[in-house]
Amino acid sequence: MVSKKSSNKARLKRHLRIRKKISGTAAKPRLSVFRSLKNIYAQLIDDENGVTLVSASTIKSENYGGNAEAAKAVGAELAKLALEKGIKEVVFDRSGYEYHGRVAALAEGAREGGLEF
Repeated sequence: MVSKKSSNKARLKRHLRIRKKISGTAAKPRLSVFRSLKNIYAQLIDDENGVTLVSASTIKSENYGGNAEAAKAVGAELAKLALEKGIKEVVFDRSGYEYHGRVAALAEGAREGGLEF
């Protein structure tokens, strides 16, 4: 009997592989993305101090939902909050997700909002 591999387990393995290589600082925090079936969440993290600097999600925003349009709005909102705190450059952490669809839309919204990565 062949068992189906869990796609989330594979994503978590990719995430750990990525996290070995990237890290956020206070000057250049890590933009971490989490995608659920209904929502998308993004946060800027200073890994040296273990602190979340800025966060945004579709739950907090008026564009509630799990579509690419809402993800782009979350990216723009995150960029606006980051620029208010004086953060312009970030390191993008896709958390093992494919750079496609909602994850790419969030990144595009953040870039259009003024973040550089």
